[in-house]
Amino acid sequence: MIELSQTDVLVFSAAAVILGIVLLVKGGDWTIGGATYVSEHLGVSPMVIGFTVIAFGTSLPELFVSVNANLTGFPGISLGNVVGSNIANVLMVIGVTALITTISASAKDVLRDLVVMLAATAVLVGLMFYGIVDRWIGGAMFAALVAYVIYQYTLARRGLIEPEEIEEPEYSSMTAAVGFLFLGLVLVTAGSEILVRGAVETAAIIGVPEAVIGMTVIAFGTSLPELATCIAAAAKRQTDIIVGNIVGSNVFNILSIIGITALIKPLVVDETLVDFDMWLMVGSSVLFAALLLSIGRIGRLTGIIFVLGYLAFIASNYLGVIEGLAGGTPAAG
Repeated sequence: MIELSQTDVLVFSAAAVILGIVLLVKGGDWTIGGATYVSEHLGVSPMVIGFTVIAFGTSLPELFVSVNANLTGFPGISLGNVVGSNIANVLMVIGVTALITTISASAKDVLRDLVVMLAATAVLVGLMFYGIVDRWIGGAMFAALVAYVIYQYTLARRGLIEPEEIEEPEYSSMTAAVGFLFLGLVLVTAGSEILVRGAVETAAIIGVPEAVIGMTVIAFGTSLPELATCIAAAAKRQTDIIVGNIVGSNVFNILSIIGITALIKPLVVDETLVDFDMWLMVGSSVLFAALLLSIGRIGRLTGIIFVLGYLAFIASNYLGVIEGLAGGTPAAG
């Protein structure tokens, strides 16, 4: 039997994390594409698809990772994934996108959704102080999300908001679309399992709390679909889609991911997160909303500050790890 050194195990664990992220991103893309094609060819309106299939589909990577982690006894990864994703959505995705084009929005158009995002963030902070998200709370959060989606759909039907523009995926037949839909779900499921196991093993070897791994590495990987979508929208100067994508993603991350995860199994809050990281999530969300509501734009300079802030956030989480390795001992969790 071949015995692996700690370094070898670390390499394999890191490779598992990368592979898991790749499978999640690709699986999520195929799932959304297949579901969109099937829905359109069954006569479902693009408006309904935008508010259900697309909105929920973009949260699939985070959802599968969080549910999987909580079921296997690593709730810190579940909650850390959501906190880190919401930080990454604002500081990384908005920051990088603002380097490409100025992000602008009318305060009147985004006020309602920004209020919902901030309210959802406040609820999450309250639950983090409470220490546990019970099943009934998870159910209430998911019910609130369903009500929010129905409300959005009603407004769109009245012409009060513009539904997101949807490009129909190219598939040769319904059979091909269904095949890619199920293959995407398989990849997302497998990717979440590989990613969680790789992340847990990596955290154990280098001495990083599981919540930190969830908040940085996993959150970054599961935010890649949002980054790709926003960069594509920035190239076309469709800044309304960028704002809608990030606000909607942050709302879905809290209400659907935390809600569904807790509904399946009560989610215990990792105390590691009830500190600077939680307040950074709040601060970045409030700053994002304040900029759009006050001056209505986020330019290149702000984008640079956001990106540097995100890099500092990542660096601060691993500073203890570097110091621990330099001292020859694993960093304390």
